[in-house]
Amino acid sequence: MDTREDEIFPEEMVIQIMARLPVKSLFRSKSVCKLWYRLSSDKYFIQLYNEASRKNPMILVDISDSSDTKSRFIRVDNLRGVSEFSLDFLNDRVKVRASCNGLLCCSSIPNKGVFYVCNPVTREFRLLPTSSKRIVTRFYPHGEATLVGLACNSTFQKFNVILAGCLSTFGHRPNGSFTCLVFDSELNKWRKFISFQDDHFTHMNKSQVVFVNNALHWLTASSTYILVLDLSCDIWRKKSLPYDLVYGMRNRIYLLDFDGCLSVIQISEAWMNIWVLKDYWINEWCMVDKVSLRCIRGMVPRIFPISQTSEYIFMVTHTQVLVYHRNSHVWNEMYTVKHSSTLPLCFTAHAYCSTLLLCN
Repeated sequence: MDTREDEIFPEEMVIQIMARLPVKSLFRSKSVCKLWYRLSSDKYFIQLYNEASRKNPMILVDISDSSDTKSRFIRVDNLRGVSEFSLDFLNDRVKVRASCNGLLCCSSIPNKGVFYVCNPVTREFRLLPTSSKRIVTRFYPHGEATLVGLACNSTFQKFNVILAGCLSTFGHRPNGSFTCLVFDSELNKWRKFISFQDDHFTHMNKSQVVFVNNALHWLTASSTYILVLDLSCDIWRKKSLPYDLVYGMRNRIYLLDFDGCLSVIQISEAWMNIWVLKDYWINEWCMVDKVSLRCIRGMVPRIFPISQTSEYIFMVTHTQVLVYHRNSHVWNEMYTVKHSSTLPLCFTAHAYCSTLLLCN
């Protein structure tokens, strides 16, 4: 970009620095000059900011308890520590159901079938339209979808929300069909298709959904394969896990993102093995790290990996948030819950990153 003689730094250097600021600092700086004012709406800058933010993922944790009248959240950032996190701009008590590229999919706690997609850093949100026949309130059991997914394409500034599960009608048990509703942000409407799935999921399986290659991925309760929803053609398919995981010792297995690739973390009593799908189309898995758990041996039965990069891994127990630094092999405790009535943190933690993506 062109620069003026009286400028201390080239404009491109200023933009690169601004792209690494916290969002609050970025918006506060808008009053400094015309260049800084227009940055938050500039497509080039938004793409640059989002790329930089994805290199510093964090986790979002709901720390509400049964006595709270509204939801309370914290954000745990490896660089900036722990800070409060508010969704009060929604004017509703919500729980986070899915997270993807800086956007959150939230469901209203008192009102079944009410969903929002929001960007907490810009405080922008969209209330999703209800389906024509109120299908979103007829999932079995408890009226909630078994699987909730959010797929956010940052390049094209669009997103999809996915609700999937078995439906019940007029008080009857479901007939075995697996109904999937997909909300398209560009068309602002839901589409529906039906398949026949016989897959079961634990709480962690349902919460840890990974969006890569225009598809959503869930690990089934049996931990023998990955269930994939291809959004380009609305087809469910299965992807195999590394051979050593399926036919080896029965350890705990979790599905995560690893710098834009599909990753599986295997936890035993003393070790944590990290696998990455190097080639998605030929299903080539590679073990990229082997971490000793001996120094946190007492926590191992209760730890759950939530988010990771090539530099560190965020993990939670029922009451703590931990971070493991890969280069130094050091564990740090980032947060400890102060009241026992709070739900286990592993039930309410989500991978997250701050971006400038739009909801509308």
